Formats: sequence, C-alpha cells, structure tokens
Amino acid sequence: MAQKYQASRQWELINQFWVTDDAAIDLANFKSDRRNHKVSLWDPATNGVRYLKSLIYNLAARLGPDDWARLSRTPNREVGNPFAVKWEGQSVCLDYLQATIELGFIERNLDLRGANVLEIGAGYGRTCHTLLSNNDVAGYCIIDLKTTMELSRKYLRTVLDDEQFAKISWVTVDEVDIALSSRRFDLCVNIDSFAEMDPETVRGYQAQIDQTCTAFYTKNPVGKYLDGSLDGSSERSETVVSALETGLLRQVLDIHDSAAVRAAVPTFISAYQPDDEWRCVADEWAAPWSHYWQALYKKD
Repeated sequence: MAQKYQASRQWELINQFWVTDDAAIDLANFKSDRRNHKVSLWDPATNGVRYLKSLIYNLAARLGPDDWARLSRTPNREVGNPFAVKWEGQSVCLDYLQATIELGFIERNLDLRGANVLEIGAGYGRTCHTLLSNNDVAGYCIIDLKTTMELSRKYLRTVLDDEQFAKISWVTVDEVDIALSSRRFDLCVNIDSFAEMDPETVRGYQAQIDQTCTAFYTKNPVGKYLDGSLDGSSERSETVVSALETGLLRQVLDIHDSAAVRAAVPTFISAYQPDDEWRCVADEWAAPWSHYWQALYKKD
C-alpha cells in the first residue's frame, strides 16, 4: 500500500536536482543559490518579470487618491504592451507609477498652470504624456538625441490628442544653444539622464537651465555602484567602466545601505544646483529605487 505521507512528484524532482543529500554540507551561500531558490525564494535570475510585477503591485497599493486621479487622467497607457498589474480594476505599469509620483512631487511645490516646460532627455515620453494629461501648460519643449526623439515623437503622437501634441516643440542636441537662446521656461525636468552624460555635457545643460528657467526638477542616482550580483560586472566590464565615467556623482557606494545613500544626499543637492542663485526648495527619496533622489530648485 502506498504511503499516505510522501513527497509529490514535483518535490521528488526538486530533491533529485536541487535540494540534494549534499545540500546541508555547506551553508555559506545557500540563501543565494538554487537550494533556497527551490525552498523559499524565486530565482531572481529567471523570475525577473515575476519580481517586477510584485514590485508594481506593492507600489500600487501605496498610491493615494491624487495619484490614482493622475493615472486616470492619463489615457492610452497600455500602448506598447507594458508589464502591468491591475489594482482595483485599473491597469498600471512601473513607468506610469513613477511618472505620477514624480508629477505629484512637482505639483506640491510648483504651480504648473500656464507653464512653459523644458525636458532634457525625455525617453519615450511618459513624463511629457503624464504632465500634459494633468496640467494645462502653455508649451512643452523636449531636448534629446535624434534617434530617441523619433521614438518619443511617434509615441506621443499616438497617446496624446491633437491639442496636447501641438504644444510640444523638439530640439536636437546639436541645436540647443541656438534654439534656446531666446526662450524662457517655468520648469526644466531631467529624470535619470544627467547621470548618464559626460560631466561637461551636464554642466553645459546646467548653464542653459540657469539662463532660461526659473525652476528645475531632477531625479537621478546619488552615486554609482559595483555589485556583480546586480549587474554581472565580471561579464560586462566595459559597460560598467563606461557607466562609472559618466555624470557628476561618480562615487561608488553601497546602494542598498540607507545610511550610505543618505550620506550622499548633500553632495547630490549641491551638484545639481544650477548656480549660486538657485536654492533647493524640496527633496526626498525617489522610490522605488534605493539610490535615487529627487529635488526641486527655484531661482531666487
């Protein structure tokens, strides 16, 4: 007669290939290897989307009514088939979660009604899409590389209505000095791109911000990291070296140590201040990434 209490076929395979008779010999790294990945933890190397969706789900649970209102007012977020979850019937992805949180931070500290906005490095356009969907701004200017601009132009033409899209102007990086010489903006936005530029390029943009803008919002990392478990640096050494050479903040820190991140914040605030006449009026951790910070500056 078959035993009543026995391993299922699934666990017979796990014990055969992963949690073997030798599994308990050396515990030095077992919580980071395949033994624990079969006992209690999904392997992050092969379950990245599962963890991404779990992150989105948990962030969605923390959103407030104002955040959900911003998302509701931002249509066509499903264009491009993003990884998304549903919370209380509303689909949401990580990009637009971040966009609504960023916009909430800006709106709490700056009146955007009738504003002229400049964005340096727009990615595919999710910040522009969210801001234009929630604020009656006068105009929105995007500075970017030509190839990236083609992507954002196509995306924004798809998700925005005619009136919103008509508010956007486009400036390639080789046109910046001439195109901005006679323009003025109420806000400049830079999200996660100054840290990927050469330092002299960032300083050039800071000079433009000082000359043409009266407020500046930035969200960027407070420093660099070297962690093979995160970036596979031993396999992509050239990529890692090039990343360490970019941005104004190149100190390497433990990005998952809150004390180390907090200690780097004053340098972040100082480095991103466009000039002496500017002051930081608000700053805070930029969830969910452990080493990202956001700050809003205004010109006196």
